[in-house]
Amino acid sequence: MTNFVTTSDGVDIFYKDWGAKDAQPIMFHHGWPLSADDWDIQMLFFLSKGYRVIAHDRRGHGRSAQVDTGHDMAHYAADAAAVADHLDLRNAIHIGHSTGGGEVAAYVARHGIPAGRVAKAVLVSAVPPIMLKTDRYPGGLPMDVFDGLRAGLAANRAQFFRDVAAGPFYGFNREGADVKPAVIDNWWRQGMMGSALAHYEGIKAFSETDQTDDLKAITVPTLVLHGDDDQVVPYRNAGVLQAEILPNAELKIYEGFSHGMLTVNADVLNADILAFIRK
Repeated sequence: MTNFVTTSDGVDIFYKDWGAKDAQPIMFHHGWPLSADDWDIQMLFFLSKGYRVIAHDRRGHGRSAQVDTGHDMAHYAADAAAVADHLDLRNAIHIGHSTGGGEVAAYVARHGIPAGRVAKAVLVSAVPPIMLKTDRYPGGLPMDVFDGLRAGLAANRAQFFRDVAAGPFYGFNREGADVKPAVIDNWWRQGMMGSALAHYEGIKAFSETDQTDDLKAITVPTLVLHGDDDQVVPYRNAGVLQAEILPNAELKIYEGFSHGMLTVNADVLNADILAFIRK
């Protein structure tokens, strides 16, 4: 079943909701600049294991409304809360990839735990605590990295998205990589469905939002997964720090895995996430 929910500020958010409504829910939060479709492999897998699976398109992404406001982590979290509240999700597991990991951290800390709706969280190749190099986190990336993303997107979004998917996102630029053209095409398709403005402003959201306090507030068991060959969100300033800051974290670093490991190494990731959920 597919549907829309309208947020308190009037934005229509698209979501999918599959499975028995009395089953434990798993809600998936996608990365930039993608959509709920990026979770197809996981949704089918966890549905087959008896879970209710939900995924939504972030505002300005996929099939959600292409509004010109609210492209920041606070609104992303509030939009996720609108979906969770509308579906009355309880005892839920929230799984986020990349920017979606930041969205999970913000949602769980600011909405999910206070409302008593969250059982566990999973952060995969996620952006917290902050991608940008700061005095607090000197191991982050310099601003010119993100300025370069903005310049590439503004100049030729279609080519820029093709280059990201064909290169660093899945590690297809590595010597001997098993390049999968259909995976590149699907990434590009999802990106081009969304709003150029949402994608442009989303770069600031995923790179400059310091989520240290969100991580500290997440008291539910949290699984942190990252690849040590992640060329998009380097693991030492992300997954490693998340596990240090979170009160109740389990960390797993995968040797040689890319930022897009949920797709190209889905068999490994799905099994590990399932084991964590079943604990």
